[in-house]
Amino acid sequence: MEYSRAKALQLGVTLLTCAFLLVPALQSVLAGVTRNYFIGISSGFTLRWIAEVWELYAHSIMLSIGIAFACLVSTLVIGVPAAYGLARNPGWFSRVLEEFISLPLAVPGLALALALLQLYGSVKGFRTSWTFVLVGHVLYTLPFMVRSVLAVLSVMDLKTLEEGAASLGATSWRRFWDIVVPNAMPGILAGALTVVTLSIGEFNLTWMLHTPYLKTLPVGLADSYASMRLEIASAYTLIFFIIIVPLLMAMQWASQRAQRIAA
Repeated sequence: MEYSRAKALQLGVTLLTCAFLLVPALQSVLAGVTRNYFIGISSGFTLRWIAEVWELYAHSIMLSIGIAFACLVSTLVIGVPAAYGLARNPGWFSRVLEEFISLPLAVPGLALALALLQLYGSVKGFRTSWTFVLVGHVLYTLPFMVRSVLAVLSVMDLKTLEEGAASLGATSWRRFWDIVVPNAMPGILAGALTVVTLSIGEFNLTWMLHTPYLKTLPVGLADSYASMRLEIASAYTLIFFIIIVPLLMAMQWASQRAQRIAA
């Protein structure tokens, strides 16, 4: 009897928490497809606001997606070899390097953006290029790629695997490509999904780095809430959910798979 009450209490707390998180989101989504938010659902449903969002902010949405995938490529090229080097050479120096790579996570996004502006803001052409925002996103997301891959490589016997491949005549490049990458794939996948999700949703750093012609999806969302009708801002939120929720679900699946393989 006591067990049933405890289980019912746990279920009730879980449902209340879900409602606390989901109800505001659902309300915002409904506002984005309602003809008049102040009248309510009785005013009818429409896709007009979504069409207006696409007309006004399509460039921001596509720019954000493009930067996210460019960020993914950059973190893969930098992060996977970095994680391999850290896993292959354990010790105090590797730990110091790992903490140094993770340093951007401990610094507020606004402070990191200010540092980038002070360092590169005067470089002609770079300040107004989307690559300037990309640099900030890479700095912010690189630790997630490195740690995801490193978590998988750390539980592998890399030395034995590489010695076996070397005894068969494999070069260092072949060992990395044929041994390390396939075994680290769960971590790479989890890191990739994390990088794309964070890059698409990153606001603080991007808000400092963007220009009127370089508005990403979150910056455009803030702009719509500040200057547009509530229905348009809510429709923008709906589009954001459509993009980000599948990525979050895929990230959770990849993380669980990486944990099972590591165990």
